[in-house]
Amino acid sequence: MITVMKFGGTSVGSAEGFRRAAEIVSGGEGSKVVVVSAMSGVTNYLISFLDSGESNADEVIASLRQKHSGAAQDVLSEALLEEYLGVLDIRLQALKELLEDTEVRSDPYFNDNISSQGERLSAVTMSYVLREAGLDSVPLCSEEAGIHAVGCPGAGFADLDLTSRDLSYTLRPLLENGKVPVITGFYGKNGNGKPMTFGRGGSDYSAAVIAHAIDADFLEIWTDVDGFMTADPRIVDGAKTIDEMNFSEAAELAYFGAKVLHPRTIEPVRRKHIPVRVKNSFNPRGEGTIIHHLRAPQDELLRSVAVKTDLSIITVNSSEIAYRPRMVASIIDRIGDANVIVYAISTSLSTIAFLIHNNDVKDVLRNLNRLEGDEIERIDVKSNMCLICAVGDNLLDRCGASAEIFSKVRDANANVELISEGASTVSLNFVVSMDRATAVVRALHEGFIGDLQ
Repeated sequence: MITVMKFGGTSVGSAEGFRRAAEIVSGGEGSKVVVVSAMSGVTNYLISFLDSGESNADEVIASLRQKHSGAAQDVLSEALLEEYLGVLDIRLQALKELLEDTEVRSDPYFNDNISSQGERLSAVTMSYVLREAGLDSVPLCSEEAGIHAVGCPGAGFADLDLTSRDLSYTLRPLLENGKVPVITGFYGKNGNGKPMTFGRGGSDYSAAVIAHAIDADFLEIWTDVDGFMTADPRIVDGAKTIDEMNFSEAAELAYFGAKVLHPRTIEPVRRKHIPVRVKNSFNPRGEGTIIHHLRAPQDELLRSVAVKTDLSIITVNSSEIAYRPRMVASIIDRIGDANVIVYAISTSLSTIAFLIHNNDVKDVLRNLNRLEGDEIERIDVKSNMCLICAVGDNLLDRCGASAEIFSKVRDANANVELISEGASTVSLNFVVSMDRATAVVRALHEGFIGDLQ
């Protein structure tokens, strides 16, 4: 049996976190592949250094050394610690030279290279901690392992075929010899061998890509929550952990607001029906959530309610929209040129409306204003919106489900600004103003999942 185990930044954020992760890895049966995020706070620290425009990296290197060596010092024996510090210093010196090389800053992949350095450091640290625990472990960066990425800097995705080919050569011999590889999450290498990151939280996705590539039996995501929940517990006091759910439900929740998994995590494992366990490294005995391809039993109308905040509706008005299909295509092309995520689209006779993050409005408007001719009559922006994602097994196959849900929205004194229905059979997504979001989530949870406590 092969299990891919991913540990997030908070799970390896301290000496105790590394020790606890090592105990979890040691406790299971079969072969293990470990995937790690950067230690908590490291990626943000590196990005803030890049944003500052500074070139003197001494303070950064000293801070990173203190953070990682401090954690290792509390866990490793004297002999292993000395060996570890030698490896750590070699990596930090290479990072220092990279940060101080002003010529390479024009490389479009420079930021990806720097922001992924935290994973490289935590992979080495985790590997030595596992060795201290008696496991034969070896650290591998994504380039060495053979994780191939395509796409754009900062928003890449894996080439599953190439990655499967290369990982069969790099990982399988290690596993057959009883070793525990520790691999950097968050990024892969592009066609030129340069780092390309998968977006924030991308280590979940890296682990899923690896599980797909080596035909793992399980993927375990170890994080700082007990699994998927019926709602955000900061909003709903009575929110409960979901025992099991199917791939479609988990994918919808991850994409539309639940911050448990990177949105792309489900895609690779679903292709091979690899079950996913989401568990809390701070509560390893908890059951967590298991995600699989089978239909999970559900009596309630909804399984969970998620919310994505800080969004805006941009509405493009033109009497020609219904009669000129290419106009819709050109509008969508302009939005695509801005490289922003669109969470929902709705059309009518003379308008097309789409939902994006507040921070992307300026870029999208700039691109839309470049449309030629006078076919666009007006562009309206409605900000401070939020998207409610109501998820349930075969939700839209249940007669009257939408009516029941919207009756609760009415009871919460909220107006529906935009609806996305029918694209998925397991979710109903709609937009309300942010000032009514909490009331709507609570009303849906109380009405269809469980009483508030």
